[in-house]
Amino acid sequence: MAKRPKKSSGGANWQDTYGDMVTLLLCFFVLLYSMSTISEEKWKIIVKSFNPDAVETSQVVTTTDPNSSLDDPVAGGHDPATEQESFDELYRMLKEFIEENNYEQDIEISKGDGFTFITFRDNVFFDGDSFQLKEEGKRVLDKMAEAIGVANSAIQEVRILGHTSQAKPDEPNEPISDRFLASNRATEVLLYIQMKNIIDPAKLVACSYGQFRPISSFETKESRSKNRRVEVLITKNDSEQMTLEEYYKEIVIE
Repeated sequence: MAKRPKKSSGGANWQDTYGDMVTLLLCFFVLLYSMSTISEEKWKIIVKSFNPDAVETSQVVTTTDPNSSLDDPVAGGHDPATEQESFDELYRMLKEFIEENNYEQDIEISKGDGFTFITFRDNVFFDGDSFQLKEEGKRVLDKMAEAIGVANSAIQEVRILGHTSQAKPDEPNEPISDRFLASNRATEVLLYIQMKNIIDPAKLVACSYGQFRPISSFETKESRSKNRRVEVLITKNDSEQMTLEEYYKEIVIE
């Protein structure tokens, strides 16, 4: 008589293996979920479960305030109070330098809401129709660069404005030479500051107005000399941008 084949006694073993695997996966996902909102106490419990004899646990950096952001001064963002202090210090340093060196007749400085405005008469930086910086002008710019460096993080923009004056009362200047002289003078000042490496070059801007933004008449030699100037407008972060005429309205130009 032929023998019947014996039935395997391990036919259900794959179910046991599968069940163990599902259980382990469940434990794994529970562990991941528990760590998704990790806290110091939870971390200690996990470490203790793996090493009951552990005396010290690894440190975990946690955020105590879920609403904190980069704008928080403590978190490394901008601190408006500190920026205002450094911007005020810029004005104070330049004001003291002007007074201590008797530059009141050649340099005017004004302070408004979110800006500092400085006017340099033509004889401070340049001779005649030249755009080569004078040694005296470099000394003045050294001090201005020092002050800019102090307030660097609070500064939004440093705009250098070059101006000329109409040479004759009834005859406009030749356009090319007029514009290039104003532009070259503003650029020379800009480059001198930029080479100091005290502020992001992207914050430095040079503008040429030529003879077309006079602050005095063209009638006399004295009045025309007032129009030959270099102006530096330094604005603070988040300050409102205005036109040159609007800045003029907020400051006193003699």
